[in-house]
Amino acid sequence: MPELTAEEILARVLYRDGLMLVIDKPAGLPVHRGPKGGANLESSFEFLRYGLPRPPVLAHRLDRDTSGCLVLGRHRKATASLGLLFKHGRISKTYWAVVEGGPVEDEGTIELPIGRLNAERGWWQKIDPEGQPATTKWRVLGRGDGLTWLALQPVTGRTHQLRVHSAAMGWPIVGDNIYGNGPRFGEPTLHLHAREIVIPISRNKPPIVVIAPAPPHLHQRLRACGWSGE
Repeated sequence: MPELTAEEILARVLYRDGLMLVIDKPAGLPVHRGPKGGANLESSFEFLRYGLPRPPVLAHRLDRDTSGCLVLGRHRKATASLGLLFKHGRISKTYWAVVEGGPVEDEGTIELPIGRLNAERGWWQKIDPEGQPATTKWRVLGRGDGLTWLALQPVTGRTHQLRVHSAAMGWPIVGDNIYGNGPRFGEPTLHLHAREIVIPISRNKPPIVVIAPAPPHLHQRLRACGWSGE
């Protein structure tokens, strides 16, 4: 996927105040420039200064193939504050996922520790009794066509946590070419979207709630599970 133009990234700003921006990250574009270079989201942050001397910086990260709410700090102090909120689990995140098959129950919690697969695979993870504790809450939003539409809330923030947990439960996320059945349906697009983020940035004000619209590549399967298009 090519880098975003100024117009494209400005159109993806979901929320802006003096401290932060929340943007709607497209699927398929890594947030960072990799060791081999290549297109990335950070290269377009220059267009998001809105008059400040420096571009905003990432307050957290999303996988390359995940779409949705991504928080940027607009200056150093703001980024440090946001970093602490993320670190201490104060920021609540809800993802939408379409999974193959699905749970029998309508809601539940997954508590399975996660560790690195091996040194060669870098970011790849696995369920590992010796790994770090990892907790995911889930709730069924709809079902259909052998698929289930889930709301996933990561209580912890392990790498690839939602993908590893879903696969370990026997309902991998559609299009997951690492932990799931890959591009079995003819396209490798991961059906995982950072739908909502709740940020308690100020003690005296209610938290900021930001919602990212479902991206086009999820629409068909969301509709199969009963999504009405909102």
